[in-house]
Amino acid sequence: MKTIILSVLLALSLSGIAQERFDKYFTNKVLRFDFMLAGNNQKTVVFPVGMKEEPVWGGSKINLTGQFNFGNFKYEVFDEADNTLIYSKGFCTLYQEWQTTDEAKKIERSFYEVATMPFPKNKIRFVLSIRERNGIFSKLYETNIDPSNYFILKEPPLKVGITKIYGNGDPSESVDLAFIAEGYKGDEMAKFRKDVKMMADALFAESPFSDYKDKFNIWAVEAVSQESGTDVPGENIYVNTALNSGFYTFDLDRYLTTQDIKAVNDYAATVPHDNIVVLINSTRYGGGGVYNYYSGTTSGNTLATKVFVHEFGHGFAGLADEYYSSSVAYDEFYPLNVEPWEPNITTMVNFESKWKKMIAKDTPVPTSPEEKYKNVTGVFEGGGYSTKGIYRPELDCRMKSNSSKGYCSVCRNAVKEMIEFYIK
Repeated sequence: MKTIILSVLLALSLSGIAQERFDKYFTNKVLRFDFMLAGNNQKTVVFPVGMKEEPVWGGSKINLTGQFNFGNFKYEVFDEADNTLIYSKGFCTLYQEWQTTDEAKKIERSFYEVATMPFPKNKIRFVLSIRERNGIFSKLYETNIDPSNYFILKEPPLKVGITKIYGNGDPSESVDLAFIAEGYKGDEMAKFRKDVKMMADALFAESPFSDYKDKFNIWAVEAVSQESGTDVPGENIYVNTALNSGFYTFDLDRYLTTQDIKAVNDYAATVPHDNIVVLINSTRYGGGGVYNYYSGTTSGNTLATKVFVHEFGHGFAGLADEYYSSSVAYDEFYPLNVEPWEPNITTMVNFESKWKKMIAKDTPVPTSPEEKYKNVTGVFEGGGYSTKGIYRPELDCRMKSNSSKGYCSVCRNAVKEMIEFYIK
């Protein structure tokens, strides 16, 4: 009992110190830094666009620096006076995915990006880095920011309908999800709110989300579109929507995304949020999820809830795709001589950093895809879009197929750790 009491007191003490640190460096608002990533398959250049002050910081005030080392990019915020790292965040973008396509070998393109952080009280140094193909981060861009700069826009957020579907928790101690309507007209918002509830219920039916339902705040942001649906360029279907989403991303018919990250974040800024979900009003099969970027899925397909749980695994927890037989737009997405940063795949280059300790002593490594190893944590070849050289933890998982019972043990653990990061 004495040990438990001491542990609780230590935790409370550390929490108090962390809160004091937040109060020393930040206010409870958001500094948004907009920029462009541009280049081709060999180079990347950063162009700053502008800055904004947004009304409410919804993230943790305790965990301010990323402990997972996830993402193909990261940004770090240093207090200019004492050079202390005070905030950091890893993320991925469609730009980096595009860099691995055949098109990136032929032309250059640019993608709009957004970085958010608690609003600093004092001058800061902002550093943006890219993960190179060897797995090591290198600096892309650096700038100093004065929070008193009058070019930091202080415009009011968009006037839009907002409904809290679930939750009453303090945003700094909860996971806040901003569901944004896409392809819903003004008279379809009742349907949108119903669809958000459907997706949230599907999420809470999955482990480990089911254990943390009271730690989630679910917001419905009613972005009104002029027309219903989404673009399907491969079939010459184009509609006027709030977020300009469309299928055929990188010419893959089922890949449904939006590159209008400015609009996505403009709408998300109306509520506290840790993660963004774009909910598309369509009956077609498809979606997309990018780590700390957004997760997107259609709402009307019979497999929509399963697709959402899969895509949210990407967007929220940085989980990799475990399938390897479906067509993709990427060319050698994962170098086989580098350990992927995603927690649920491995090239065996540094398996010690993955789920090795979760494997029973009598389970062979690699693990044969036999029925007797169904639901067993092992090392099964095939994953990350490759049949050879990349391994996954179980025979099946929500990150591999829609027929799975849910996330595998490794993915569940990764999701749990991410939830704990946000709520503490």
